Amino acid sequence: MSNRKGPFDKIEQNSNIKQADIYKIANSVKNADFSDEKTVRNLVQHLSRMANKRISKDKEDKIVQTIIQNKLPTDMQSLSKFFK
Repeated sequence: MSNRKGPFDKIEQNSNIKQADIYKIANSVKNADFSDEKTVRNLVQHLSRMANKRISKDKEDKIVQTIIQNKLPTDMQSLSKFFK
């Protein structure tokens, strides 16, 4: 048996969001319009509440605009820095 943690273990450890909840969210947004600001903002707020992590209005705006403009980093290290 391996002691290596998978990506879901790391997400759960850092955000307190369970793997099952991640799948529920993914299924609920798989047909979402990520160019729609209201949709993206609601998702960001929902994830913030689930993770019990408060984000500032400025940070929320930055995340929403980045997603709407389809400019999210594609590698895990850059993504991690983006959300800190």
